This record gives sequence, structure tokens and C-alpha cells, in this order.
Amino acid sequence: MNAKRLAQLGLLTTISLIIFIIELRIPNIAPIPGMKLGLANIVTVYAVYRCTAKETALILFTRIIFGSIFAGSMLTLFFSLGGGILCLLGMLLLKRAIDVKHIWVCSILGAVLHNIGQIAVAAVVMRTAAVISYLPFLLISGCAAGLFTGICAQILVARIDLKDL
Repeated sequence: MNAKRLAQLGLLTTISLIIFIIELRIPNIAPIPGMKLGLANIVTVYAVYRCTAKETALILFTRIIFGSIFAGSMLTLFFSLGGGILCLLGMLLLKRAIDVKHIWVCSILGAVLHNIGQIAVAAVVMRTAAVISYLPFLLISGCAAGLFTGICAQILVARIDLKDL
């Protein structure tokens, strides 16, 4: 990997981390823990379509690690990793079937998989399956959030090429 490409990936990682930190400061208006827009995933969805799988994973894992440090909670690391890995794998597979004009579909699936991954981690950490009762609410909000972040990523993919950075 050359220095220019490393700098481009660093910019994407930094942007996603800044968005993540800003979103942490927004009060949660929903009574369900973990329900948020996931705006940093705009960068992840963009990277799925503009970077290699390895580069996208590097961006995502770096954001998750630093985001957990800045959030001040190691539990954030586990929940983010559980959701992030499942989300990334699903989007990378779906990318093969979904073209650039329909990125929002890939993003919705990614958001749903992210929520499923987080609920799975919560069930393991809390040693109870009762947390699954949150899943329908998280899936509905995840679809809405995934649609929004997907539309944003689709606009970015159409307008910004990494070579221009």
C-alpha cells in the first residue's frame, strides 16, 4: 500500500470517527438502548463500494477500537465488533449482487445485521435471551437508519472518488 492510499484510508477513518464521536453527544430520544442512526456507517458503506474488502475492514476496525476508547467503555467494543463484523460480511457479500445505484439496499441489510450482531453479543454478555425482545424495535429503526445512511453513501459514491482526495 502506497503512502497516498494510506492517507486516503486515514481520512476515511478519521471522518467516520469524528461522526461517531459527534453522534455519541446526541441524546438518545428512544427508550431502547442502542437505538441510534449510526451515521459513521455512511463511511463504511462508501468504503464497501470504493475500497477493497481488506481496506474497508481496516477502516471499520480502527473506528471501532478508537471509538470504544473515546466512548470510555470496553462494552462498546464488544457490541460494536459483534454488529460491525456481521454487518461488514453481509454488505461485502451483497455488494456482488447490488450495483452502485442501489447502495441503500445494501446499507439496510447491513444495519439489520448490525442490530442482530449487537443483540447476540448482548445475550452472551447478559447471559439471558430476554434481550431478544428488543430486536423487533431495533430492526425497524435499523431499516430506517440503514435507508438514510445508504442514501447518503450513495450520494457520496456518485460524487466523490478517492482519487480526488
